Parts: sequence; structure tokens; C-alpha cells
Amino acid sequence: MARDPVRLLQDLIRCPSVTPAEGGALSYLEGVLAEAGFTVERPVFSEAGTPDVENLFSTIGSGAPHFVFAGHTDVVPPGDEAHWRHGPFSGEIADGMLYGRGAVDMKGGIAAFAAAALDFLSEGGPKQGTISLLITGDEEGPSINGTVKLLDWATQRGHRFDAAIVGEPTNPQALGDAIKVGRRGSLSGTITVEGRQGHVAYPHLAVNPIPQLMKLVRRLTAEALDTGSERFDASNLEFVGLNVDNKAWNVIPAEASARFNIRFNDQWSRDTLEAWLLSRMEEAAGNEIQFELDLEQSWSASFLTHSEKLIGTLSDAVEKSTGRRPELSTSGGTSDARFIKDYCPVVEFGLVGQTMHQIDERVAVADLVTLTAIYRGFLDQYFA
Repeated sequence: MARDPVRLLQDLIRCPSVTPAEGGALSYLEGVLAEAGFTVERPVFSEAGTPDVENLFSTIGSGAPHFVFAGHTDVVPPGDEAHWRHGPFSGEIADGMLYGRGAVDMKGGIAAFAAAALDFLSEGGPKQGTISLLITGDEEGPSINGTVKLLDWATQRGHRFDAAIVGEPTNPQALGDAIKVGRRGSLSGTITVEGRQGHVAYPHLAVNPIPQLMKLVRRLTAEALDTGSERFDASNLEFVGLNVDNKAWNVIPAEASARFNIRFNDQWSRDTLEAWLLSRMEEAAGNEIQFELDLEQSWSASFLTHSEKLIGTLSDAVEKSTGRRPELSTSGGTSDARFIKDYCPVVEFGLVGQTMHQIDERVAVADLVTLTAIYRGFLDQYFA
């Protein structure tokens, strides 16, 4: 049963699945996949302080090798819809471009790999082995009740995975530019400095935490973490927020905080980063500044995939459809591949990412068709 990736993507975009809302996207996929013979399950995961999240796990076939296409149907908010040339949930096509929130990140990838899998099955599918689609509604959100729990849930039910492709937009300029074979890690934290509240006219009776916090910030940004490694870019620490809960003009606040994120390569771990942070802040603080460092529980380590079968087969399929031999890259941000790596070799390959999260997010229809051909070619070779 072959399906048109363009129609699939239009239908998915018309489901307003702004994270964490399901918006009808998973229900739509459930219908399409079940009609083709997939077993489809829709677990919902919960955790205190976070929204409940609907997920989808569908599978067909049996035994090894067990290959997984992974992705997410949740999308970021569209912003001011009046600024869109075509409605963010319209799925309209104009001048060869298909518009809508999620067109690139990453309903387009899902439409392409779903269409490829359905087409593969319509011509007999794998003689031996299993194909699964593992799709969450929590990638653009906290990433707590999505892929990380869905993988554990599937494993507890006896599934063992051999390889996975995440359909995130990985290509910087043109389809076929790059396969992501690893990612830097990500660690976030908050630095809080305690002062003593007082009147601005009597600063000798107060302790202002703001300049003290700035002293710590300056120390942490005074030097680079490293200069990179053989396969990874340099690590970087970026401050992303400053907070002083004080709306008065004549009050020295009692507390100030700064939030940061570190993207780190294979030279670092959570423990070594924590030690690096503390040593430099303690040096800057001396005996004068009282501070607390709070690292987020949710974090990811760097990883690098080495599977020649997975990487080589996908590279061959990309080259066959585009004429380009893709670069094997570890640049960029994080994705749900950081969870999948603990279960099987994983790479990321999808559309060109230039318009993701932007107003007028869009994909070239030709690219969507070519991506479907790449995924289909991969399945032919992987299960040969």
C-alpha cells in the first residue's frame, strides 16, 4: 500500500499539535499505519510537574533485524499567524513549496519515512525482520514523557532494536549534505547568589547580589572550555537568562540568578563539568560571595555512532538519490537520538533545516519526494 508523502505531510500539518498537544497527528498516523497492517499502540506517560504526553509505537514483521524510524509530531508555537504567507496549519503548496509549522521539523521527515515504509511493504516488505515507527509528542517540550519513556516501555515488552534513523532536519544547505552520526552533550544549570535586601539610599546596610553574580558570570566566560576534538566542535557555555525578582526602584534585591547551557564534546562528562564550574566560581567568589549551583537532572552525554552497516547503507542511499556523498557530522543541537543511542546504533537524517521554527516554515515538495526515495532505498538495502 503506497502512500504519497506530500498528502501525508499536508494532513499532518493540518493537525495543530503544538507541544504538548497531540492535535490529532498521532491519531491520523495510527489510522494510516493500522490500515497497512501495523500493530499500533498509544501509551501516555506522566510525571509530576509536567504535562501528560501521548506517544505512538507501531511495528510490523518479526525477529531481527529490528529497524526503527523515530521522530516527533509535536511542533513549536507558530507565533503571530498574521505574519505567515500561508496559514501555519494550512499545508498549502505554492511555487513548489509546502508551508506549515512542522513542515521541516519534523512532520516532513515522518511523512517521508512513513510513505517509504508503506511503499516498501506494498512490494512485499522484509523477508525477515521488523520495522517500527517510534513517535513522540514531547521532543519540543521537556522531553520527559516522550522517547525516553517510550523506549523503556517498548523494551519491557520484549522489543530489541538493531538500528534507528531519526528523521530530524540535518542538512544545512541541500538534501544529501550531512548525516548526523553523533552529537555533543547538553547540560543546563542555574547559579543563584544570595545578598541582603536593603534600601538603595543605604547600600552599606545591604549586600547587592547583582554585581556579585556578574563577577561569577565573567569568570565562567573568561576562558574556553576546550578547542574541540577529532570528531567534535569545541564545547561552549552560554548564559541564556538572568533573573532578579524585583520591580521596585528603591530596593536592593535579596537574590539574583543566572541560567546557562553547556554544549560539550567527548572531552567532558557531567562530573568533570560540575568540577570545572565550581572551581572557577569558588576562585572568583573567595570568601565574599555566597552562591549555589543547581544542575538540571535532565541532561545528555556526547555520543558517536560507529555502525558501518547503518551509516554505510544510508550514505549509499543518499548518494544514489542525490548524487552527493554526505558528510558525517556531529554538529548542531540535541535530539531524541541522545536517548536512542542507549538501545541501538542511531543516526539522524532528514530535510534541509533552514526554515525550522521560523515564520513560513516550508519544505520543497521535490525534497520531500527525494527524502522518501532515500528512506525507501535504505530499507531495500538494509533488509536485502
